[in-house]
Amino acid sequence: MRLKDKVVLVTGGNSGIGRGIVLRAVQEGARVVISGRDEEKGRATLNTVRALGGEGAFVAGDLTIEDHCKRIVDQAAAAFGRLDVLVNNAGAGAMRSGVDASDTPGVRLRKVIGPNLEAAYFTSAYALPHLAAAGRGAIVNISSTATFHGQWGNYAVAKAGLEALTRALAVEGAACGIRANAVSPGWIRTEATAGNAGADWEKGVSLLGRMGTPDEIARAVMFLASDEASFVTGATLLVDGGLTITDYCSLPWLEAAGAGRLFAGTLRRDEPDQ
Repeated sequence: MRLKDKVVLVTGGNSGIGRGIVLRAVQEGARVVISGRDEEKGRATLNTVRALGGEGAFVAGDLTIEDHCKRIVDQAAAAFGRLDVLVNNAGAGAMRSGVDASDTPGVRLRKVIGPNLEAAYFTSAYALPHLAAAGRGAIVNISSTATFHGQWGNYAVAKAGLEALTRALAVEGAACGIRANAVSPGWIRTEATAGNAGADWEKGVSLLGRMGTPDEIARAVMFLASDEASFVTGATLLVDGGLTITDYCSLPWLEAAGAGRLFAGTLRRDEPDQ
């Protein structure tokens, strides 16, 4: 149990990737505090935590409001007397940011920067003293491979800022033994992404021919939050099934030309077990 007796705050922990992080943290021995705006989902996740034999608490709030961020962090630390790990998972995806066609550029920017970058900044800033008091604290920010793809617009800008924030936090917290890292997921199967496209589309979202799962992201988070990563700080870990190293638009041409077999030739792609 890599997080035994640690207290972990997961923002947006009531659904999707955040819920997966919460449940994996419980299995790693942590006591978890879940934050979110949807109290019904939060209570449901908390019930699942308790069904697994874990200890948890739920704190409702809107992370786009600075005062809410401070209250959530303070209540999380008070729930179990300390705070060891902060996971900044909450955010608004490019398709769920609430941007309207009539919005001005400034409004568009604020709708995306607020929940994806400012929220992580505020929660981290207020968490730093608690993490320092606990000793060897850790922050893990959930970024996105959107940082590599300009078509995601302000969402990509916000997530790129989040990775820069991660490095700034690593420097800020080092003297107090606080590490800060980020996980950059590719396409992950959640309630927000499942069913949005057909099976053929899903085969193209990674080299492994499928979406990832929330638990696969959670396992990466557990590594960065634990002492197994005691010499890792300021890093961003890609967990994308090879999405960002693959030029998918060229694959049909490469297959037709046979160029995809120009490497070592030791794997026979026409064999059934390959």
